[in-house]
Amino acid sequence: MPEKILIIDDEHNLLDVVSDYLRKNSFEVYVADRGLKALEMFHEIEPDFLILDLNLPDMSGEEICREIRKISDVPILMLTAKTSEDDKITGFSLGADDYLTKPFSPRELVVRVNAIIRRAKSKGNLSEIYSFRNEDLVLDNSRRIVRKRGEEISLTPNEYKILHTLVQYPDQVFTRSRIVSVALGFDFEGYDRTIDTHIKNIRHKIEDDMKNPTYILTVYGVGYKFMGDVK
Repeated sequence: MPEKILIIDDEHNLLDVVSDYLRKNSFEVYVADRGLKALEMFHEIEPDFLILDLNLPDMSGEEICREIRKISDVPILMLTAKTSEDDKITGFSLGADDYLTKPFSPRELVVRVNAIIRRAKSKGNLSEIYSFRNEDLVLDNSRRIVRKRGEEISLTPNEYKILHTLVQYPDQVFTRSRIVSVALGFDFEGYDRTIDTHIKNIRHKIEDDMKNPTYILTVYGVGYKFMGDVK
């Protein structure tokens, strides 16, 4: 069955163009031009993907994202005319999976949608063992074991949770606050900046060169991402 995509935007020309491109790529498309209407439709159709504009007449896209994240981890691609770093950080911290600035190419949007959906499917279908770069790094989640070049390495419980979370979403940027909420939970008693210390410790254990990491990369001004294809 084709994935169901709900597009939420009050620009009707954009809705028409984006809908056409997505339908041509075999998606089942639904549209809403108001936030409240979109939330109603979300419960009715249970979409597999959300394309969400931040500037809506009745409520902000941030509010919608916040409401959706209370009940669902459906992938969300945010659309906005805002270009500041703070706006992007806010979007990611609320749980957006990607961020596309207007104006944009509909072809690029389709590519991003497909990439995010592949990552989301991978998260649900991957085996319990994640292997990278010819078994240079192996994470056996069923036994909560991590190996570097065949040697078992010791991670603290929080370090393991953070690494496991990043591994499940390769090439996806995580803010510190999102790492806290997804990996450690809202009852985590540390601070966002504590994540920097955890990342430093994980890198010390899995990277060949701390100054030039190849697995966990820093996205300056935003957070971190994990690089490597799961096999």
